[in-house]
Amino acid sequence: MLTIRNLHKAYGHTVVLNGIDLDVHRGTTTIIIGPSGSGKSTLLNCMNLLEVPSEGSLQLGAYTFQFGPQQLLDAKTVRAFRQKTGMVFQGHHLFPHMSVLENVMEGLVIVRKQNKADARKKAEHLLEKVGLRRFVDKYPDQLSGGQQQRVGIARALALDPDILLYDEPTSALDPELVGEVLNVMKELAGEGMTQVVVTHEMHFAREVADQVIFLDQGRILERGTPAHVFAQSRSERVRQFLSRISHAWREDNAERRANAHSVI
Repeated sequence: MLTIRNLHKAYGHTVVLNGIDLDVHRGTTTIIIGPSGSGKSTLLNCMNLLEVPSEGSLQLGAYTFQFGPQQLLDAKTVRAFRQKTGMVFQGHHLFPHMSVLENVMEGLVIVRKQNKADARKKAEHLLEKVGLRRFVDKYPDQLSGGQQQRVGIARALALDPDILLYDEPTSALDPELVGEVLNVMKELAGEGMTQVVVTHEMHFAREVADQVIFLDQGRILERGTPAHVFAQSRSERVRQFLSRISHAWREDNAERRANAHSVI
């Protein structure tokens, strides 16, 4: 469904992505993990052309792009392509002056030119899907962080994208709110939604991923099923990273349990 070949991204002399080859098949969930500064978010942004790669190629459905110094992208084609790639950011980026319902309707009315009655009906259905139907008249500042992020997912789904891209969707949430967002993503995976997720949620990756990509210094060091990457990787760098993540997770859980006990 999504094919990336020899993808490079540089800012001046700083190379961020260095020869990425990646295939994402329809109906699968791909999890991208790796240390901070490894190029994960840049890769995700290149997938929907928020960042234009310096070199390489990208194909999604009927859209094929070649990148290079002499390659110019047609703005109209890029806009149409982005409608096929729903994006969920670390920060939800909801419009604060619009209600929950209006936030989800906005793309349908402005981009798809749907009449408001049809747009409202679809928006209500999507908010039902993410468990927020009763919050249609609320405004973003009246919602928890997890609820706001679920509105962001509903908004991304509104244009019927071929693929959903998530850039660390739970990293800005309080720990107790993470589960409600991940549950929506699990449900979408079960329904066959194609998803690419940048995350540090290793338990989620083990449960949901069809393939896990480990990115470091702009290169893919490891790829495979969760069982392979988490338990059978031959890369010392990958094993070291996962060990540190697991240790940090155990310490964080122990601290939360201790805090809960002290409150009781």
